[in-house]
Amino acid sequence: MSQINYYWQQLTQMTNSLLVSMSGRNILDILLVAMLIYYATKVVRQTRANSVLKGFIFLVAIMWLSDIAELNTINWLLRQVLGTGTIMLVVLFQPELRRALEQMGRTNFMSTILGNGMNDKTAKMAEHNTEEMVHALTNLSRRKVGALIVMEQQTGLKDIVASGTVLDAEISSGLIENIFEPNTPLHDGAVVMNNGRITAAACFLPLSENSSISKELGTRHRAALGISESTDAVVLIVSEETGIISMAHEGKLTRYLDSKTLTNLLMNVFNPSAAAGRGKMNSILKRKEKKHEGEN
Repeated sequence: MSQINYYWQQLTQMTNSLLVSMSGRNILDILLVAMLIYYATKVVRQTRANSVLKGFIFLVAIMWLSDIAELNTINWLLRQVLGTGTIMLVVLFQPELRRALEQMGRTNFMSTILGNGMNDKTAKMAEHNTEEMVHALTNLSRRKVGALIVMEQQTGLKDIVASGTVLDAEISSGLIENIFEPNTPLHDGAVVMNNGRITAAACFLPLSENSSISKELGTRHRAALGISESTDAVVLIVSEETGIISMAHEGKLTRYLDSKTLTNLLMNVFNPSAAAGRGKMNSILKRKEKKHEGEN
């Protein structure tokens, strides 16, 4: 009980000291820390790092309780393990830290503040590309022909493009359908698009290592999730078993997309106002998920 009283007194003194010396700088400091904690939680949520973080917090709690209960041996062992906490966190959360830094690095603050509207020519091109894509995907879906299309955003995909065959062609439904036609030279692999053009075909993608992925999803869906976990690419998938059209983005998979939803999504993908486009796209995906859950 003496240890508990000691910690309680320390916490009370710290709280009183903070309240007495509260200033605008302290408030800003607290808000920044709260934002960092929120952002870190958002990054690791629904990933394997979430379980690792819970385990790390559990060890810290055990160390604290062992100190209160004066269990010196276990407390010493845990202090030795957690003494290298910074290095341990960097090693354990390397993929999540890399993803967070990439997201920070590709944020365009000026375009977010000032906006970046579409001119008439760009709007017409986006509408044309959307129509071609929707036509190709719905045809492939109806025929149950598998397809995998990666639309590059702000994270470069030169290494992925280098693994395939460079095309640099305009987007057309006929070309897309022909690429994924079975038993053709380029049908196996992914198509990469950038700036409204087909950059390459037959590209190899990294597979997701997420163990929570449904076993009914094959290599094509795992590849789509893999590239969406490490980049900000938007990936469209057509299942050759069911014909279901899906989208992978930010490590999440949204299935059962119809032509209307595809049209809304692709218009936002081809919109150069990246921040606004991603916001609209995420809201469309959420509405689609809720609708599908309601139907089930």
